[in-house]
Order: sequence, then structure tokens, then C-alpha cells
Amino acid sequence: MRSKDTPPSTAAAKAPTKGARSSEKGVEARREPPPSSPPTPEKRTAPEKRTAPEKRTAPARRATSPKKAPPVTKKTPTAATSAKETAPAKKAAPAKTAVKAPAKPAAKKAAPESRTALVRRARRINRELAEVYAYAHPELDFENPFELLVATVLSAQTTDLRVNQTTPRLFAKYPTPEDLAAAVPEEVEELIRPTGFFRAKTKSIMGLAKALRDDFGGEVPGRLDDLVKLPGVGRKTAFVVLGNAFGVPGLTVDTHFGRLVRRWKWTEETDPVKVEAAVASLFPKSEWTMLSHRVIFHGRRICHSRKPACGACPIAPLCPSYGEGETDPEKAKKLLKYEMGGFPGQRLKPPADYPGKPAPPLAAG
Repeated sequence: MRSKDTPPSTAAAKAPTKGARSSEKGVEARREPPPSSPPTPEKRTAPEKRTAPEKRTAPARRATSPKKAPPVTKKTPTAATSAKETAPAKKAAPAKTAVKAPAKPAAKKAAPESRTALVRRARRINRELAEVYAYAHPELDFENPFELLVATVLSAQTTDLRVNQTTPRLFAKYPTPEDLAAAVPEEVEELIRPTGFFRAKTKSIMGLAKALRDDFGGEVPGRLDDLVKLPGVGRKTAFVVLGNAFGVPGLTVDTHFGRLVRRWKWTEETDPVKVEAAVASLFPKSEWTMLSHRVIFHGRRICHSRKPACGACPIAPLCPSYGEGETDPEKAKKLLKYEMGGFPGQRLKPPADYPGKPAPPLAAG
């Protein structure tokens, strides 16, 4: 019994062993395929084919990236368009400034100086000039109204200096209207030749001398209406005589006076009579004569016709024409004339308070 039982136990023992081996072989069989070469490449190729969808997923990712890209691309065009929009905006800005550029002078024209402001500025200029030219005076040498009248007629188209250098010999030979009226024209012409236009001037001074002798008893009248009736005597000459020989206020509108009052924008008139009326309305009568001297002094010394010395001008802050001349102070000083530049004045016999040097006689000049 036991002997019979033993074989089955062994068989049973062997059976499982075989099964185990078979299982082991099965496990080994399952394990063997990976190292075997043929199936593995197929399996690798299969995943490669599967990777193809992965590549498809990659485009899916790329598809997602374009989804993100559109906002970027949208931002990029918007930035470009904004840049383009800003570019014309910058171009449009000069166009606006170009339109505004002519508006600046228009603004000046639109806001002219009021009458009150003009009067105040004009009178302030007069006060400033009064401080600078406290010694202002007529720049013609004379001893009486007759000499001043003749000298003023001779001063046309020449300088007061040249007249002052010429009249001493004339008045030494013809001291009175009666003497000049009886003179020989050729002799008078020779005496006044340095002043220029001597023939026409000889007729004028001899004609007024005869009128004084015949109509006014050899005396110079002290009225404007009488003076302007004399040969060669206009309003300018009459006001010079009235203001400086008789103390009657008047404005002397010569070339210097007219030039400066236009630069100062006191008036835009060019006719002497209209200039006189416009300027006279800005000042009281008591200032007219001295105002004339100050303005003429300033025009001859600083505010010249061609090269004004703006850099040395005492009234530069009040002058609307500042900058027409030399503005550099050092260069402007070189343009100053007469006593302001350290040179002799125009009178051979200046007043006692004159700060400059007397002019030399004709022979010494």
C-alpha cells in the first residue's frame, strides 16, 4: 500500500515540477520575445506609427500655438497700425504748426497797442531821453533869431556841423537882413558853397532877407503864419526858430525825428505835417521843443539810419524795433557818434553844460 502510495506522491511531486517548469518555460517564453530581434522592430515600428498620431498631436499643439499666436499676431498688427497711425499724426502735427505759424503775426495785428498804452510808453521814452540828454540843445550856432533862421535854411541836405563851420564868415560880412539883402549873389554863393546847393540856398536866404527888410522892419517875426511866408521857410524851419529863439513850443520833424517815431511805433505816417500832428497829440505843448531836441540827439548819436546801435541804446526795453541794428554791447559802442562816442560835437560854440568837445573850424576840419 505504502509502496503504491509512494509513486503517486512522486508523480504528484513530479507533476507540479513539470507544471512549474512549463510555467517557467512560459515565463521564459514570454520573456524571450523582447530580446528576440524580429518582433521588437515590429513593435518599435508600431509605436512609431503610433508616434505618427503623436506627430498629429504635435500639429494639434501647433494648432494650439496658432490659437495663442493670433492674439500675438493681432497685437503685432495693432502695434503696426498704431505706429502707422502715429506716423501720420506726427506728420499732421507740423501741418497744425504750419497753420499756427501765420497765426502769431495775426495775433499781434489783432491785439494792437491801446491809445493809453501808447501815450504812456511814448512819455516814458521822453523821460528816459531827458535823463540821457539832459544837455540837449539846438546844434546850430547862432546869436540872434536872424542868424538861427539863416542857419536853419542852410542846414537842408547837409549837417549842422558843416553849417556851423560856414556861417561865421557869412555873418561876419552880412550881420543883418539889410546887409544880406543888398549883397552880391555871387559873393554869397562863394561863402556858402561848402553847404551844397549853394545857388538855390543863396536865392532863399537873400529872398528872406529882403522880405524881412521890406515887410517886417528888419526883424524876424514870431508867428508861424508869418514865418512860413518867407522864401525857403517851411514848418520845420519855422518851429526851430519859434522854439529856440522865441520860446514858442513846436515840433521839428526832420529826417531823424520821422525815422525814430516810426521805429517807436508812435505813428506810421510819412508826411511831416501828419507826423507832427500824430506826435503832438501824445505830449503836452510844454514838451514839444525839448522832445524834438532829444529825439534828434538820439537819432544822430545812437539810433542811426543804417546801423542803429541797439546794444548801447538806453531805451531798448521800450523800443518795438529793437534788434534792427547791432545788439552786441561791445560792437554797438563802436557805432556811437559825437560826444557819445568820444568825438567832437557839431557846434563850434556849444553850451556850457555840453559834455563833449567843440567842433573844429572849417580850416582845421
